[in-house]
Amino acid sequence: MRVSKLLGKTLRQPPAEAETVSHQLLVRAGMVSQLAAGVYSVLPLGWRVLRKIEQIIREEMDAAGGQELNMPVLQPREMWEQSGRDRSMDEVLFRVTDRRERQLVLGPTHEEVITTLIRNNVRSYRDLPLIPYQMQTKFRDEARPRAGLIRVREFVMKDAYSFDADEEGLDKSYEAMRRAYVRIFSRCGLPTLMVDADSGAIGGKASHEFMLLADSGEDSVLTCEGCGYAANAEKAIFVKPPGPSGPELPLEEVHTPGKKTIQDLVDFLGIGADQTLKALFYVAGGTLVFVTIRGDLEVNEVKLKNLLKVAELRLATDAEVVAAGIVAGSASALGLRGVKHVADDSIRLGANFVAGANRADYHFRNANYPRDMTADVIADIALARPGDRCTRCRGTYRVQRGIEVGHIFKLGTAYSEAFDATFTDAEGKDAPIIMGCYGIGVGRLLAAAVEQNHDDRGIIWPAAIAPYHVYLCALNADNPDVEQHSEQLYRGLVTAGVEVLFDDRLESAGVKFNDADLLGLPLRLTVSPRTLSSQSVELKARQEKEAALVPAAEAVERVQAKLHALRRDG
Repeated sequence: MRVSKLLGKTLRQPPAEAETVSHQLLVRAGMVSQLAAGVYSVLPLGWRVLRKIEQIIREEMDAAGGQELNMPVLQPREMWEQSGRDRSMDEVLFRVTDRRERQLVLGPTHEEVITTLIRNNVRSYRDLPLIPYQMQTKFRDEARPRAGLIRVREFVMKDAYSFDADEEGLDKSYEAMRRAYVRIFSRCGLPTLMVDADSGAIGGKASHEFMLLADSGEDSVLTCEGCGYAANAEKAIFVKPPGPSGPELPLEEVHTPGKKTIQDLVDFLGIGADQTLKALFYVAGGTLVFVTIRGDLEVNEVKLKNLLKVAELRLATDAEVVAAGIVAGSASALGLRGVKHVADDSIRLGANFVAGANRADYHFRNANYPRDMTADVIADIALARPGDRCTRCRGTYRVQRGIEVGHIFKLGTAYSEAFDATFTDAEGKDAPIIMGCYGIGVGRLLAAAVEQNHDDRGIIWPAAIAPYHVYLCALNADNPDVEQHSEQLYRGLVTAGVEVLFDDRLESAGVKFNDADLLGLPLRLTVSPRTLSSQSVELKARQEKEAALVPAAEAVERVQAKLHALRRDG
């Protein structure tokens, strides 16, 4: 491909709305173009990267026993009502109505569709296991599209689904997909970390995310320095330190004028935050919920939402709190009536807590569970943080930022039971098919690759997914000798199977070198009057500081050897 004919122009400055590095560089490199918020055209250079990622995914999925298919984007709304996900995914569903007033959705994922398809095609245990997959456009009405291709409203996902006769089969399919994912990311030149994760709206009994570590990542990943356990902060569990102990003392009311926060109480009473009980108020599925947690901890809203089994969870407004007769800033579960109370299990770890007295400017000392309060539910709803202790080895957690690029789930029978997807087992009995699902965001993976591989000059593509292998740079391209040798070298590289982007423009060396660094191809090959005077060309790897002169007659072989080394080294 000649740069003079390439659709997509480089920019010196990124658009003002581009916040993340990948967004800035992909736009500046002419690889993507924004049409609307969260909606992008992928231009030829970016499309070549996507196609290479897709091909690696396709090869590994096929090797793991997958069968590629294609399912429709348009899905009947009643399918989502049947699975119950019209509520849990209500906020992100794009809805359309056809000319006959039938309601449809633009698929954000395909569990409902694939389960129906399998129900209509599987009869016996002999038909199992199956791992169908597709690479299909998905639509999600994200409230805040951001970071270029990281969080968008229209995107390409590889989604696979496993169907097995028993739990042992699911474990085998899950492990096969895990290994395939490790190979996919390795072949792309993108090291990832597999972490314990929350299943979210997809559901299921277990799931893991594959995180590509990057400073700009929107997820917090906690890793144990002792045993290596890793989990998304939404999922991580930890050893909660005990609070102050001792014999239970009599409940005592204390005047706390204007003291409404935990820090206010700590400063005013001269106590530790772990000696207080914090009250928070949520609306869960339309119902007010009173939450109690020890004052040195924070509520993990994902854990709370999962515990309550609701599609929507939000903090209550001041008006909703007042309407429930709750005195914010001085509230506690002591004497609480008519409101659902959920408590973190930390209320059992300590004694003689300070808690609200349920009247303005007063608190209780020496509040104890269960003597002074009850709870409808007690569970772990606390957020793990850096410095907390691992439950496996008591090691210390540290935090890193990551971008989720893959997610695998053990779904069990939730969807097969909802859609009556059964099979006849070896004893002639009907049983629900056991499912797993496995996703990779292809466009997100492209953007994450840039987040992880760049410098202050531009992108540094891993060789396996770079749009081209070589940036052939002709300086003084109107010089007959330069033109002749550049064209000859271009043809030689293409014949040898090397993918070449040929900069044949009549631009200065500075412009061409800057564009070469911005686009980030693995190698830059430069032909100029100076190099030709010694019958040489300049060869430089993108991440190297200095270029080397190599004989022009050996240029093709040297490029091939350099590319082989780059692929071998990762």
